Amino acid sequence: MALLTVLLPLLMLGVVLALGRYEDLLLPREPDPLDPTAPPAPTVSHHVSG
Repeated sequence: MALLTVLLPLLMLGVVLALGRYEDLLLPREPDPLDPTAPPAPTVSHHVSG
């Protein structure tokens, strides 16, 4: 019974971590618009008149 008391929380922690990994694989994150590593949004192009 003492062994179950020690192993059960560790098993539950492993399940929670595995579900987190599974969620990351199943639902990829969308790029954050405030993330500085994200590419800048396209802007209006200006044509040079000559």
